[in-house]
Amino acid sequence: MIPIIRYETEDGKKIVEQILSRSQFEHGNVQEIVDGILTDVHKNGDKAVFNYTKQFDKIDIDASTIRVSKEEIDYAYTQVSEDLIRVIRNAATRIKDFHQKQKINSWFEPSPNGETLGQLIRPLENVGVYVPGGKAAYPSSVIMNVIPAHVAGVKNIYMTTPAQKDGSVYPTTIVAAVEAGVTEIFKIGGAQAIAALAYGTESVPKVDKICGPGNIFVALAKRSVYGYVNIDSVAGPSEILIIADSSAKTEFVAADMLSQAEHDELASAILITTDQNLAAEVQLEIEKQTAVLERKEIIEKSINNFGAIIVVDTIEEACEISNGIAPEHMELCTESPFELLPLVQNAGAIFMGNYSPEPLGDYMAGPNHVLPTGGTARFFSPLSIDDFIKKSSIISFSKNALLALQDDIIDFANAEGLTAHANAVRVRK
Repeated sequence: MIPIIRYETEDGKKIVEQILSRSQFEHGNVQEIVDGILTDVHKNGDKAVFNYTKQFDKIDIDASTIRVSKEEIDYAYTQVSEDLIRVIRNAATRIKDFHQKQKINSWFEPSPNGETLGQLIRPLENVGVYVPGGKAAYPSSVIMNVIPAHVAGVKNIYMTTPAQKDGSVYPTTIVAAVEAGVTEIFKIGGAQAIAALAYGTESVPKVDKICGPGNIFVALAKRSVYGYVNIDSVAGPSEILIIADSSAKTEFVAADMLSQAEHDELASAILITTDQNLAAEVQLEIEKQTAVLERKEIIEKSINNFGAIIVVDTIEEACEISNGIAPEHMELCTESPFELLPLVQNAGAIFMGNYSPEPLGDYMAGPNHVLPTGGTARFFSPLSIDDFIKKSSIISFSKNALLALQDDIIDFANAEGLTAHANAVRVRK
């Protein structure tokens, strides 16, 4: 049963520390295995990718079958119901509309004295998107990762996803990829897919950035190739933190906590409330709802190890604790949630009120569901257009404009002992 605690107690602070310190990277020699795969793919290209795909996924692929073909795309559309295609398109439209508002333009600002300063905005040229596959399909992951890149103007968006045992990719994954604007789909997964995207092979183009979630092998591979290419983040276990007062609905709060606990055993679900009665009611409701859910075993381990109901005296104290945790998902289930926004410093996505549940953001609301985890909302933001653009500074000075700053530049350069810097300005007198 999920514990009810007072934060100021030793047990309360211990639970919060345990939640913040949970990690999916403590897995023996996995990093060593990943490093070996990366090195092999970097050296041997397609051959290594094909070998690892056969070894890990039990699938034979070659240069002629690694890509999802047009025939496979056409077939996928016949296997997905018209209703689900409509849902995917509706979600894609809402997500696209939201991200369109994030676009920024290049700008230039000339001055009468001969200076022109500005910023040039350019999209990345090639982006790789990793989508988990194998036993399940995640069309929402496809559209959330691909659409911001597409809206940003990325020229080529290459998707990798593990194939099923028969060598095919889930039809819903293919449909979502096409609707979102993917350029090509490759039937590879794991660390070998990340390596192929990072280094390029005979079949897989090298990209500038890799995005998308994955298992421990994928996460560690992304972390290892960072710097050689850019990545979105190294995603940790999912988490939700709900701040609630007496106006919250018990059934809603419990359901929303369980919606995150079902992700995996390391997921975290926390309720912080000023209402002792609500705390007790939610505790019982979690037990009641868990009993009839399909992923009961995962939920119970998540709730028992990383779940908590924290009782506090004031909403202000609740916000202070939340800012320390910096949750991926935050719900404000209070009478006046917008009044609390000035108190919220750290959160990936903030869901306001009783009728804005977290799954709304996962699928249909519009904002991206790729969010900072593990306390990184202190300094990271949701996936956005900004992740798929680069900025160049523009500097243009006339002779008179340069001469007006010449002495200051020379003095600055000399102070740093960089006399060639000073000379590059001095010769322009």
